[in-house]
Formats: sequence, C-alpha cells, structure tokens
Amino acid sequence: MHFPAAAVPKDGPSAGITIATALTSLMTNRRVRSNVAMTGEISLQGLVLPIGGVKDKCIAAHRNGMKLVILPEQNRNDASEIPKDVLKTLEVKFVKSIEQVMELALEKNVDLDFVAR
Repeated sequence: MHFPAAAVPKDGPSAGITIATALTSLMTNRRVRSNVAMTGEISLQGLVLPIGGVKDKCIAAHRNGMKLVILPEQNRNDASEIPKDVLKTLEVKFVKSIEQVMELALEKNVDLDFVAR
C-alpha cells in the first residue's frame, strides 16, 4: 500500500509506520504493544523518513500514558525540544527501518488459540 506525498507540505504522511504496523499486526496475528506511540513516514523501500511536530507528538503520547515513542532517526535533533518532564516518563527510540519499528512495536509471543477464538 503506497501513500504518496499528496499532503500539504507541512502535514506530510506521518502515519506511515503506524499504518504499516497495524497491517502487519493484522496479517501476522501479533498484537501491537498498547503503550507504544509512533510516528514516521515510510518509503517504498521500508525506510523511516522524518516528520514534523516531534515536540507536540511526544507531549500527546505522554498525556495519553504511553511509555515508548518510536521516532525517525532523522528527527533525533528534534528531541532537544521535548520538555524534560515529558522525557522522564517516555522512552524514545529512533529508527531507520520498518523492521526496527516492528521489533519495538509488536508483542513477541502470541497465544494463537486466543486469536483463533
């Protein structure tokens, strides 16, 4: 599934890795960890591309009780804008590829009997 850059330049397709994670979860019966927030554009080659609004997105994750935020590696410098009180409650991981996102976001063990019910 391809979401071309058809958005207004300031808005960008920053839900790309989230959509890819949801579809992977559906296809593999692996649950997405409930305490993970993520944002990032995804290329057709599976690279995670930078997004805007890192500070606001991390504050929103904090307010909603998330414990881990997955961000594009190319946004590492933007982390300095995140308030220190927010960073105290969040683990921030920077990723370059969709494989790294899946490793962080999807639960490892699946009770397939439960999924089949």
